[in-house]
Amino acid sequence: MEIPASAVDTGTPPEWGGRRTMSDFEALMWRLEVDPRLRSTVVAVDVLDRTPDWGRFLAAHEWATRILPRARMRVVDTPLQVGNPVWAVEANFDLSFHVRRLRLPPPATFGQALQVCQTVASEPFDQARPPWQVLLIEGPAGGPAVYFVKMHHSLTDGLGGIQLLALLHSRRREATPDKRVGEAPVAEPLGSWGALREQVDRGFRAAPARLAGAALQAPGLLAAVARRPADAAVEAARWAQSMNRVIAPPPCPPSPLLRGRSLSWRFGVLETTVDALKAAGKAAGGSLNDAYIAALLGGFRHYHEQMGSPVEEIPMAMPVSVRAGDNPMGGNRFAGARFAAPVGIEDPAQLIEAVREIVLEVRAEPALDALQTLAPALGRIPPPLLARWYAGQSTRLDLQASNVPGMPVPVYIAGARIQRMFPFGPLPGCAVMAALVSHNGVCCIGINMDPAAVTEPDLFLNCLRKGLDEVLAIGGVEVPDDLGAWRDGWGTAP
Repeated sequence: MEIPASAVDTGTPPEWGGRRTMSDFEALMWRLEVDPRLRSTVVAVDVLDRTPDWGRFLAAHEWATRILPRARMRVVDTPLQVGNPVWAVEANFDLSFHVRRLRLPPPATFGQALQVCQTVASEPFDQARPPWQVLLIEGPAGGPAVYFVKMHHSLTDGLGGIQLLALLHSRRREATPDKRVGEAPVAEPLGSWGALREQVDRGFRAAPARLAGAALQAPGLLAAVARRPADAAVEAARWAQSMNRVIAPPPCPPSPLLRGRSLSWRFGVLETTVDALKAAGKAAGGSLNDAYIAALLGGFRHYHEQMGSPVEEIPMAMPVSVRAGDNPMGGNRFAGARFAAPVGIEDPAQLIEAVREIVLEVRAEPALDALQTLAPALGRIPPPLLARWYAGQSTRLDLQASNVPGMPVPVYIAGARIQRMFPFGPLPGCAVMAALVSHNGVCCIGINMDPAAVTEPDLFLNCLRKGLDEVLAIGGVEVPDDLGAWRDGWGTAP
């Protein structure tokens, strides 16, 4: 993914945020929260090398909300949820509600900061306001700090989030003089009936073009079916079988050890270098992502063995980006792959090979984006019934894991350098969500655990570290001893 030039440095207003009306898929994410277990909150926990000046920090976010109108928009749903929610500029936007700060008491460890982050992350959004929040967590006076960013998944996916941060973060520590400051977007007193009327009007205006396009395509499609009816039938059956594999839970039972579910989140972090993880994958004929998934699975194996409950497979899901190079920035463009993940393989090279085969197979599924395809129909199901069905699917998952390429260069926020950028995905009913973002040569891995499922979180994190070390050992690239030096200013690491 090409990282756009920073808007902070260029002063150029970026185009980010997607369309005014949520897509069918985004509407599902928003409405599924009728079940609080299915909250779709995404989080970035950035470690800063110093505490930024508060005035400059506030000014940076004020500027961002002026050049990115989506940052001042709330969600307006339609009556009886007919149609999709609409983004509209909030009439009483208050930056102080969205951007706050907190100073930790001594000894001000990173572990304390992470505990604050996991608590704030699990809290629901105020649906009358734009669904995002920033918290500056200050440590020792003048020392390191944490920049916590929380937003609703309906705003964007992981790649769209990285595009946003790349636009807004500076490439230098010094302030940018004469930075362009636009006018604040005009408030829109839009109600639910207005949101519905807007969509109906847009539908009527677009209907002629859609009908014309369908009329042009129909003869070709019908001719193709008439020429090769058997091939068309086979292809349809193949797609239907693929959809069943994509939508259905993975063909293995959930771990009995991870059965519990709650509304609480527990955060933990891992890190290594991009070079080391890439070398490990290459040594076994795989990729960085294959090595990353294998490291997680190795950690799951160690945890189950330590807890006296070994398993051979666990049900797992992995988002797959379907974003094309010409897609607008922001929005959500990903599909979900589900599979039975091998946990019982002890040799890390063999595990990477097995992961490689599975990932290639699931990426080739014809109906990989079936949920996106079915979203319009699913959106017509009453949200409580839809949430019950979806929770029945997602609670059968032990692990979800994502991998997003981040920024390969140093970046700054209000004069403070971002040393680490740890991502944390939501727990939509699953036991563990792992997310990796590569930041300036470092793989930053955020682990979100449901404490009702992972009852020994410290042990679990140690097991994940062991799994990661085993995978890295086959690559032959040493991880620098000072990789974790950023923790020194925080005192005792978590």
